[in-house]
Amino acid sequence: MLEKRSSVELYRLKKLIEELESKEGRGTELISLYIPPGRPIADVMSHLREEYGTAANIKSKSTRKNVQDAIESIMQRLKLFKTVPQNGLAIFCGAIPRGPPGTEKIEIYVIEPPEPISTYYYRCDSRFYLEPIKEMLTEKEFYGLIVMDRSSATFAILKGRRVEILETITSGVPGKHDAGGQSARRFQRLIELAAHDFYKRVAEHAEKHFLNVNLKGIIIGGPGPTKNEFYTGNYLHYQLQSKVISVEDLGYTEEPGVYELIEKSREVLKDVELLREKNLVQNFLELLAKSMNYVTYGEKEVRDKLEKGIVKLLLISSDIEKYRVKFKCQSCGFEKEVTQEGKLVIVRENCEKCGGIMYEEEVKSLVEEFIELAEKTKAQVEIISTETNEGKILLKSFGGIVAILRYSSE
Repeated sequence: MLEKRSSVELYRLKKLIEELESKEGRGTELISLYIPPGRPIADVMSHLREEYGTAANIKSKSTRKNVQDAIESIMQRLKLFKTVPQNGLAIFCGAIPRGPPGTEKIEIYVIEPPEPISTYYYRCDSRFYLEPIKEMLTEKEFYGLIVMDRSSATFAILKGRRVEILETITSGVPGKHDAGGQSARRFQRLIELAAHDFYKRVAEHAEKHFLNVNLKGIIIGGPGPTKNEFYTGNYLHYQLQSKVISVEDLGYTEEPGVYELIEKSREVLKDVELLREKNLVQNFLELLAKSMNYVTYGEKEVRDKLEKGIVKLLLISSDIEKYRVKFKCQSCGFEKEVTQEGKLVIVRENCEKCGGIMYEEEVKSLVEEFIELAEKTKAQVEIISTETNEGKILLKSFGGIVAILRYSSE
């Protein structure tokens, strides 16, 4: 399942998909192949041989050659597999232009997807067909949140790291003030009737927002007894009532109450990405305040500790935009490496030696570079988004790179 994959695996897969989305062939030369689990490799090879023969009818000589070369590359890669992995295979291959006509280079990407591929699919187009695997990366399960008191109810969803406030409705329930000319008993009865109607409306809105979606659970919270009366009164649709996993006491209502509810539900939501990331960064901040010698931060400092093998946990922001690009001259072989910050844009350079055009041989992000350093020393790595306040602090205050050490650096 998607949630069992590490943050590093998901980061790499998302970045690869972004890279594949940016690629475009000169013609219909890019092949996308989805192979479901259980499909015999021999059947796939047979189909690819048929496609290779069909490609011989392509009128354009360059397109014909590029398509056939791509099919050959896929077949060579498939020979490395005895059987299709349990989730299947997604293969993307084609001739990617690196400059003017004639500079195309066959590139191949083989992905074991996060979820099983359902159907066999082959497509040849000017762009890779990525929708099936992109769909697998969307969060399939989320939590419904209801924050309520006698005056209002707020509905929200917690989906991975994202919180979305859906709506707030008001109750119309009278406050507990003097009944005036009415008897206290009659006034209390009116309050109870208004509360009953309000609970029914809350249930209707919950049904509208939560019933026909893949909810992992519902959490209800709020100040006072209202939330308990609503829950124990079984106002919710029976399918939603069975998904209530916690009822929490809160000090706030409406949107502030939603965020308080998430905090109060730490144990219940311990597997949700939002809280997992918050806890990781908060742990670093606590150590920074109490035991500075057990933490470090900054590109230079963390790199030094990684190379010495004393990093226990590396936290790195997914939003760091820094790349090392290696260029190579196609004429004389001269190589050059440059560092680029900001959104990656490959700018062709002229060779310092012969004046020829240099093309990129390798592009590596700083994030990937640090992940590889950590993996060499068996340090744990967690990729932190900027969708939480803690994630924003990590990037803005610490440069997006911090580490917890195995032992004191002093």
